[in-house]
Amino acid sequence: IWGGFSVDATLTRFFAFHFLLPFIVAAATLLHLLFLHETGSNNPLGLNSDAEIPFHPYFTYKDLLGFAILIICLTILALFSPNLLGDPDNFTPANPLVTPPHIKPEWYFLFAYAILRSI
Repeated sequence: IWGGFSVDATLTRFFAFHFLLPFIVAAATLLHLLFLHETGSNNPLGLNSDAEIPFHPYFTYKDLLGFAILIICLTILALFSPNLLGDPDNFTPANPLVTPPHIKPEWYFLFAYAILRSI
């Protein structure tokens, strides 16, 4: 980032960098795949290794174990400490006559919310 005296120019350059970076990475990936397809993968050391491990029984069970541990941790968190996963607005006392001003629906309900507000 080149930077500038004010934040505006720096923010614009940073946004441009973050916008262009995925395209640069995608182009580099496609170029890498093109070279890999044209020349093939090679073995620069020339060593022949027969120490191969099959994917299915070992890596599949390892991934299933990690997935099970993750699900168990999330289940324990959700069942024994559900307040940590909640929105802080859920803990304010409810007033059925007044809707808080900062409450907005999710983006996919905004059209219906706009219709209701116009009535």
